[in-house]
Amino acid sequence: MTELLAPAGTLENLRWAVAYGADAVYFGMRDFSLRSYAGNFSLEDAATGLAYLHERGKRGYATLNIYPFSAEYPALLQAAGQLAELGVDGFIAADIGVIQALRTHYPQIPVHVSTQANTVSAPAAEVYRAMGCTRVNLARELSLGQIEEIQALLGGSIETEVFIHGSVCFSYSGRCAISDYLTGRRANRGECTQTCRWNYALVEEKRPDTYFPVTEDERGLYLFNSKDLALHHYVPALMQAGLAALKIEGRMKNMHYLAAVVSVYRRLMDGEQLPDDEVLRLLRRVSHRGYSEGFMKGGVTPDDYQRDFGGYHAESTLIAHTTEELCDGRRVTVVKNSINAGETLELLTPDHRMRPYTLPAVLLTTEGEELKVAQNHHVLLLDGDLPAYAILRRVVEDEPGA
Repeated sequence: MTELLAPAGTLENLRWAVAYGADAVYFGMRDFSLRSYAGNFSLEDAATGLAYLHERGKRGYATLNIYPFSAEYPALLQAAGQLAELGVDGFIAADIGVIQALRTHYPQIPVHVSTQANTVSAPAAEVYRAMGCTRVNLARELSLGQIEEIQALLGGSIETEVFIHGSVCFSYSGRCAISDYLTGRRANRGECTQTCRWNYALVEEKRPDTYFPVTEDERGLYLFNSKDLALHHYVPALMQAGLAALKIEGRMKNMHYLAAVVSVYRRLMDGEQLPDDEVLRLLRRVSHRGYSEGFMKGGVTPDDYQRDFGGYHAESTLIAHTTEELCDGRRVTVVKNSINAGETLELLTPDHRMRPYTLPAVLLTTEGEELKVAQNHHVLLLDGDLPAYAILRRVVEDEPGA
């Protein structure tokens, strides 16, 4: 069975990923992960999260995919040892020194090779297999045909996975130095400031004080900024090719992103036939920069980076979400944005259904206050037939482009 692997930047997001159908999650600790600005896990979070996953038959993988300096190995291995004691289901690593050290000290824990290793061939995957790794993430720069060729050459000797959705780095398999040069924050140390997504202009050599705008739209040019990856078309083919996992990017995303994106790919992986326009309609609900099939189709074209809108766009706004709690038979709901009594919102639930939901004429808080308008510090009591982990969102379908 192909695993649906979802990101968990926080313990809360881990629960949301599970609620919407992830088979496994990957998370980072507060050190040694390539997402320093995600919420990340404390050791206590990791213990709680792994227990939560294992109670539900799910798996949890810890990212140790930083490129460490020599002096950092003792602390990294200590953290790995703590995770091993908690029963982590695998380490994700990129640096060959880290991989070797993990295999030597904790041979009972599987090692998965990170996308940062930019594995583009079967021989490279075989080297990782010889080192004792059990899975390798194949580079985003591969086409479906190349992935199928690698699968045939490997013959199942090592598991493989690919990213099917999320942000795409400007540089080859995420090995980028733009952030290092412009901000002093090192991308390959987990400190990337996503400088490739800034707005740029041209400067001519003999006129250094003159900035020439190269306009994509009224917001400016996002020169290094590709569209987001969305490989929903390729889910059946990738599963047929025998990949062990299809992976979603987004450890810095919120629960709305997880609920919406995991829900779509869960449905597709379960064999549900969804029209392309319906899939895109659902994926456009969350913040994105337009969608692209990247290299999967055989090569990048101008359509993969030219957009009809600049920056990020979403067709809906997260307004509130339900919790696991009930109070007096009503579902406890956390408000995230201003919400109006009597307003009709769109409800997304963990059974992957969407339907309109009209709020009551008076909003009741957990403290007994009656409101016509609730703000993001309020906690409401809504009708108890609402399930836990439901999303309430305000939809504005005005997407200017794919």
